Amino acid sequence: MVSIAHLWIIVKSNPLHKIKLVFISRFKIMKSKLRHILAANIRNHRNLLGLSQAKLAEIADIAPAYIAMIELEKKFPSDKVLERIAHALKIDPTELFSKNCYPVEAVRTLQKSVLEDIEQAVKNQIAKFEAKYRG
Repeated sequence: MVSIAHLWIIVKSNPLHKIKLVFISRFKIMKSKLRHILAANIRNHRNLLGLSQAKLAEIADIAPAYIAMIELEKKFPSDKVLERIAHALKIDPTELFSKNCYPVEAVRTLQKSVLEDIEQAVKNQIAKFEAKYRG
């Protein structure tokens, strides 16, 4: 009879053992990075659209708890769910895994700056108009 210890020795003596361990550990790291990127991108795109997790879940026809679990990196959705989420976020599904997603705060700062510039330009035009037609 072969014990677990004997099997472990046989497996460890196999030259492919180290390669398998490296592959498995790299796969786990890659999977955790994908979860992290996916979670951040969903959260960022959702926030840019002003959607709550519940509203995104409703639009994508997914349970709100499942959206929360994806954003917490606890679950990884199927391809069909990824497509529904991307459609709800109005983006291509590949954008869910883009490392170049803009942070929400940077976009909000840009939006605020642009709106302030527009507001100032309108005020200037109103002042010119008033000055021209008052005098």
